[in-house]
Amino acid sequence: MISVFIPPQQDPEPLFIPLFCDLIKAGFPSPADDYSDSSLDFNEYLVKNKAATFIVRVQGDSMTGAAINSGDLLVVDRSVKPTNNAIVVAVINGEFTVKRLVKELGLYYLYPENPDYPVIKITEEMGFQVWGVVTNAIHNFL
Repeated sequence: MISVFIPPQQDPEPLFIPLFCDLIKAGFPSPADDYSDSSLDFNEYLVKNKAATFIVRVQGDSMTGAAINSGDLLVVDRSVKPTNNAIVVAVINGEFTVKRLVKELGLYYLYPENPDYPVIKITEEMGFQVWGVVTNAIHNFL
């Protein structure tokens, strides 16, 4: 299940956060620089098309294999064309869901990223629509 948050239409204030240009190693630790090389505006980084971008909050665990957990925020761009294997927000019979869109032998499926959930075969009888493509996932580690 997904709850949809429609962002306000006014231009947000830029939120510039210091950006360290050196890569952080996930292997052996290395000393970090004591200064930032530039700054990053999260609005600019996360939103490519403001008029078509929305934030949704995930409820459930069907996409944990794609590192999308219950409570995460997804950045969804409705102007991006869904491609094979894209993670999408879809509407099936009036219900929102987030799944991986897969095309096989001319047929479309919605794949969960958790083996406890079934694959959904899209049929003509379903009220089906890709609502948008997930471009980023934001989750809290605390």
